[in-house]
Amino acid sequence: MGGRVLPSAPQTPPLLLVDGHNLLWGATFGFPAEIRSRDKTRLLTGLFGFFALLRVAIREDLSEPPEVIVVFDGQYGSTDRQLIDPSYKAQRPTDAAALAPIQFLPDVKRGLDHCGITWTELDHAEADDVIAALVHTTPPSRQILLMSRDRDYYQLVTDRVSVLNTKMRSGHRHIGPAEVYARYQVTPTQWADYRALTGDPADNIPGVRGIGAKTAAALLADGLTLDKLHEAGRLTSGRGKAVRDQFELALKWRDMIRLDHTTAVAVVPTQRASPDLPRPADVVEALDLW
Repeated sequence: MGGRVLPSAPQTPPLLLVDGHNLLWGATFGFPAEIRSRDKTRLLTGLFGFFALLRVAIREDLSEPPEVIVVFDGQYGSTDRQLIDPSYKAQRPTDAAALAPIQFLPDVKRGLDHCGITWTELDHAEADDVIAALVHTTPPSRQILLMSRDRDYYQLVTDRVSVLNTKMRSGHRHIGPAEVYARYQVTPTQWADYRALTGDPADNIPGVRGIGAKTAAALLADGLTLDKLHEAGRLTSGRGKAVRDQFELALKWRDMIRLDHTTAVAVVPTQRASPDLPRPADVVEALDLW
């Protein structure tokens, strides 16, 4: 007599971790059309674009409905890195035009609540550190996608963790270890070392003077990190001398670039797919902003 066939356990959906401020900035400044209320008195581009871009990414770039968690930068998130170097992100403009996306933030959060999408924000943490902590505490069997254009997330990339950059052309938006290596000739585990050498203009981290991308990759060849360059004999001649002379600075830059996966995070993934996102126009309507 044949045995009873038990139903298979439901598969855990992929986890989509969204860099909220990164998406909001892209929606505000990169959306193809200005969106206003029907009476033209309210600018809605950032709000509308946020939900439009997120909805399209889920529909077009994921093979199955994910669990979505949106993470926002805290108001004082940069403080710890600014204590290491006060010039961290100091070059970013702070005028009203540059900070225009912030006006949409309260309504974006209300919209996420309306849609049943989890979001989180810690006053003294940057979104990338919170996302790093969520990656670190997620069971190793679960697929994770990090939606952002910020390349700092490359250091989190593994066989199960990829970056989703929707600004790239279709078919090339998922960035895994192979894509990182093909473009930069370093592995994700070397990313902080690589950026410490080359610098990160977006965060006002200058890197080591005289070291460009090709030289940095050559110095780190064979999987080396900054700590191994001395004993490998790569700092004795040529451009390596520049690294030797600025070695303590390079270590400082690396400390600032590394993401802190020990950040205490209150939100816990549910292991269930999030509700489908409605049309962005319906979100705006539900918030009574048309």
